[in-house]
Amino acid sequence: MASRRVQSKMAKRSKLHLLRTLTNSKSEVKVEKLIGTRFLVKVTCKKGKDVLVSILEVFEEMKLSVVQARVTSRYFFGMEAIVEAENEANLDVKVNLTRALQMAISFGEELM
Repeated sequence: MASRRVQSKMAKRSKLHLLRTLTNSKSEVKVEKLIGTRFLVKVTCKKGKDVLVSILEVFEEMKLSVVQARVTSRYFFGMEAIVEAENEANLDVKVNLTRALQMAISFGEELM
């Protein structure tokens, strides 16, 4: 019985440490080129007002279609999405998208 309590307590402390780390961490945006005109977008940040809406607006402004997305907002905001550009004419999608998302996230966090 005592070992179960100790294990349970250790598991709770581990989860608490993870949550504190995530909530104290800064925003992170990663954009990776996939095949053709597709990009993998990973975003983690503090929960803020309309963060998802801001991100989707960036996609729309850059004429990117969301092929697949996964979002969580339980303790922090996290999103992993595959987006596709309309054409290959915009060679700076990765750089431009990263900058635009960082601006959108920081704006959403300010509204919190």
